[in-house]
Amino acid sequence: MKRILVLCTGNSCRSQIAEGYLRLFAGAKAEVHSAGVETHGVNPRAVAIMKEDGVDISAHTSNHIDEYRDIDFDYVITVCDHAREVCPYFPSNAKKFHHNFPDPAKASGTEEEIMTSFRTTRNLVKAWCISFINEM
Repeated sequence: MKRILVLCTGNSCRSQIAEGYLRLFAGAKAEVHSAGVETHGVNPRAVAIMKEDGVDISAHTSNHIDEYRDIDFDYVITVCDHAREVCPYFPSNAKKFHHNFPDPAKASGTEEEIMTSFRTTRNLVKAWCISFINEM
């Protein structure tokens, strides 16, 4: 079984979405976790847009990278430039991957415009996760 860690700044949106999809697409082939260089709590809009796509992340928690220091991951994926730039040294032989997804938590406008931003990011993350699982 492969171990995957998804990192983002606050472990509230993009990494939570990626964790949900990676768990779904990898099934029993991988143990998937997500964390942040900070913890901001799981964003309720991320929970809502994942539910729209049939993925329940409502029980996810926002975790700090320090909680995973003793786990030897096979893959570490950063989903935002900030996490990649400020991530403290992480002792691991993991293969590292990076993709900077837009941060829907920074969206502004009407509620529908904000939710559209969340859906756009969700769809981008979903497509990337499908490709990642198929290639790995």
